[in-house]
Amino acid sequence: MDLRDTILGLLSWRPASGYDLKRIISNSEVFYWSGNNNQIYKSLIELQNEGLVTHQVHIQESLPAKKVYSITEKGLAVLHQSLLRAPEIPELRKGFLIQLAWAEILPDGEILALLEKYEQEIAGRLRMYQAQTARPGRSPDRSPREKYLWKRISENLSATTRTELEWVRQTQQDVRERKF
Repeated sequence: MDLRDTILGLLSWRPASGYDLKRIISNSEVFYWSGNNNQIYKSLIELQNEGLVTHQVHIQESLPAKKVYSITEKGLAVLHQSLLRAPEIPELRKGFLIQLAWAEILPDGEILALLEKYEQEIAGRLRMYQAQTARPGRSPDRSPREKYLWKRISENLSATTRTELEWVRQTQQDVRERKF
């Protein structure tokens, strides 16, 4: 799913400003997007021009007015169709594996240091996922089914990260014991 679909999905959960959408996306382990705010606002304008979202201006005391966007019935229909597309296979490209592929020129100590850095990064990511999962209100739970699906998404991300952590630890052990 692309940024537009993600925005429609988030607005199907609850109305939000462009700033709110940026914050939700950037703080989430689920939504893959690393763009800038301009892309969100550009997408919101396009979605509004297509009749997929509307907005209301909320006046704020001592702050600029903010536009709070909501999804329309037409937007829900477009979101529905995007959910029926064939699922994308996850990308398995990992820059670290390319690094490791050419690590033969390094002595064992440098390979172990590289693996330890990677282990720290993966362990940190796992802690982040666990902390995000524990935060209340981080995901929609309009129904038991939706709450279950979001729980399974979190479990998938944590399990994938735990598997990566186990892999790097086993690789470290094998290099230390020279099991090759």
